[in-house]
Amino acid sequence: MIQKIISPDFYSTKAFNGILFVALFASAASQISSLHMIRSINISPLIVGIVLGMLYGNTLRQNLPEQWVSGILFSSGRLLRAAVVLYGFRLTLQDITSVGLSGIMADVFIVSSTFIGGTVLGTKVLKMPRRLAMLTAAGSSVCGAAAILGTEPVVRAKAHESSIAVGTVVVYGTIAMLLYPLLYKSGLLNLTEQSYGIWVGSTMHEVAHAVAAGNAISPEAGNVAVIVKMLRVVLLAPLLIAVGLWLAKFPEKNAETEETSSKRKGFPVFALLFVLCVFINSLGIIPENVVHFINSSDIFLLTMAMCALGMETNLEKAKVVGPKPFILAGILAIWLMGAGLLVAKYMPGLCS
Repeated sequence: MIQKIISPDFYSTKAFNGILFVALFASAASQISSLHMIRSINISPLIVGIVLGMLYGNTLRQNLPEQWVSGILFSSGRLLRAAVVLYGFRLTLQDITSVGLSGIMADVFIVSSTFIGGTVLGTKVLKMPRRLAMLTAAGSSVCGAAAILGTEPVVRAKAHESSIAVGTVVVYGTIAMLLYPLLYKSGLLNLTEQSYGIWVGSTMHEVAHAVAAGNAISPEAGNVAVIVKMLRVVLLAPLLIAVGLWLAKFPEKNAETEETSSKRKGFPVFALLFVLCVFINSLGIIPENVVHFINSSDIFLLTMAMCALGMETNLEKAKVVGPKPFILAGILAIWLMGAGLLVAKYMPGLCS
């Protein structure tokens, strides 16, 4: 199993230099995200990382030693998968049961309807490449940038497509984070604090967005929002497994993806390992300080993956895609707000 995560290229000195180079960018992203101004608007180091990577990738990238490229590809590939696996240590089975049946059903409905609807709308109506539609839908339906990173190797997306999908999360997630508390305080929604927490947790793009929007009302609403949001993270695993199986059965037929489609027979084992980490974390056999260290390290690994992804993003290619991903993400944001509100208001009654 370790061989599936660690590439032989990792042991090359020059490739290792490339990995260290990415780690340097990730360190800078972590420092920038800790600045008061950045922290106050809840911009995660993952987002800062991809921005820094894109800035470098479209300005000084040609000066990078060719031998270091394999280290960058390792960071955006196998290191990314390892980071998604370790993300499971943020969850426990106890967290899942604590939100009750209403929270679980709300998440299942939101994730499945948003992902399926977004994929169909993106491919059939907006005529987007299927992998880009899936990336955009995954970012909206599950957990923002982390979901896009997890989905990217399953759908074999290109670097600029993943970067664009992350961009949609930044835009619409930030808008929602600012808008939800205002709507609640207006008195028009007639929500309890728990229902508001379910609404926030089941529809916000990023964990940081859910934390900010929930605690803007009360600590109680914030706790519910975070637990419901983290349950959506758990749903990333079955989603990736289902997508992997579906793509293996129905590969894309166009010439551009013919080569990669023939390789898309691998089962997303890292999704199962993600679930295994959740189960292990639920047993309470790992000391709390060790879990904290794993989670902190994992954020850094995810930031490295985002930096590497940005370095491999060519904005000239991104221009070809056009505004369609943002149109799709905008429609999904409206869907999340409306459908999520109805679910938060009426699901508790249906599940009681």
